Amino acid sequence: MTPRNIIVIGAGICGLSSAIWLRRAGHTVTLIDRDYPGAGASYGNAGLLAEWAIVPMNTPGITRDGAKYLMSRDGPLFLQWSYLPRLIPWLAKFVANSTDARTRATSASLVHLLHDSVDQHRALTKGTRAEKWISSSDFGYVYRDRAAFDADAYGWALKREAGYVPDLIEGGAVQEAEPMLAPSQRCLAMLRGHGHILNPGAYMADLAQVFQDEGGTYLQAEMRDVTLSDGHVTEIITDHGTLACDAAVLSAGIWSKPLMAKLGVKTPLEAERGYHLHFTGPNAKVHTPLMIQSGKFAVNPMEHGLRCAGMVELGGITAPPSRAPFDLLRRNVTKMFPGLTYDSVEEWMGFRPSTPDSLPLIGEIGGSGVFAAFGHQHVGLTGGPKTGRWVADLINGRRMNADLSAFDTNRFG
Repeated sequence: MTPRNIIVIGAGICGLSSAIWLRRAGHTVTLIDRDYPGAGASYGNAGLLAEWAIVPMNTPGITRDGAKYLMSRDGPLFLQWSYLPRLIPWLAKFVANSTDARTRATSASLVHLLHDSVDQHRALTKGTRAEKWISSSDFGYVYRDRAAFDADAYGWALKREAGYVPDLIEGGAVQEAEPMLAPSQRCLAMLRGHGHILNPGAYMADLAQVFQDEGGTYLQAEMRDVTLSDGHVTEIITDHGTLACDAAVLSAGIWSKPLMAKLGVKTPLEAERGYHLHFTGPNAKVHTPLMIQSGKFAVNPMEHGLRCAGMVELGGITAPPSRAPFDLLRRNVTKMFPGLTYDSVEEWMGFRPSTPDSLPLIGEIGGSGVFAAFGHQHVGLTGGPKTGRWVADLINGRRMNADLSAFDTNRFG
């Protein structure tokens, strides 16, 4: 293999992973981002290594459920109505992909990407300063009662087919397992042997330092354009100058959409605006990461506090954060953890890059020498290291024991 000069655009988990694996293969690698590493969704996520997150958002019945959520003050879905006309084409494709057959195909592809996530993170960080942020843990889905668990039968059937079979804890044993939970929660579905990240922001910062310690170059710069020669990338033009390259990786999250346009590709990518509350100095933490099913938010006991993350707001990337998702998240946290006290709370909103078929784009864009690694929706942190390894293998010309056709970067035309 001939070493090449490669530019990686975007320093979230997918870009960092791609850059590290490419550098380890012997390439000259420059990683650029307009901000600091992990500044976007890679910082503000729930910190879960969600191998079990193999049920897409657009399952059968999504139209009915979405309408119900939008009409409810306590529904976890929000919409900026002024953005709706621009969103309609994406929503139409999203709903079209919600049939049972499409859901099952999407789920199988997500299993392929996510099933060994914890191992992929450990392989990426083994022997480095970043490995300390990866923690082994179980994971629990919290339900009001057994009937609420049974109502989730469709999703659990898909999980069971993928090997994720829960241990059920019921009644007062729920509070014995998780004393913080309100007495109203009487069913806990536990998945054993998973993991989470103790501090996503610190993890990204350390991964960036690992990349530089191993000989990579990081530049704070914003991509403005691309130069193609006979259809193949030769330069990345930034606000700090022009960078020559033999290949490039586009992993800029939601900002990959306008950059794809520079390559003449129209990508149906929209932002799911996600919210979190991070409580510092809490009087207690949950024993394991949890998903509160009634409020559709995740809870993670992190090294620097307790993070509660969730909500979906559709509305583009220009509007400021909305109060309603924060307020609902606060109400739900109080309801689930009535004894929680804390020193302070951080409010954060960021953008999950989402495709209408709930699958990321991974692979070469046409024959341009630019490789996509974005669009992971809710599973960017989980699937980032494997995505980076796959991209590195593609650039290296290595034979892969993986079928990436479901993630084809050219599938939308």
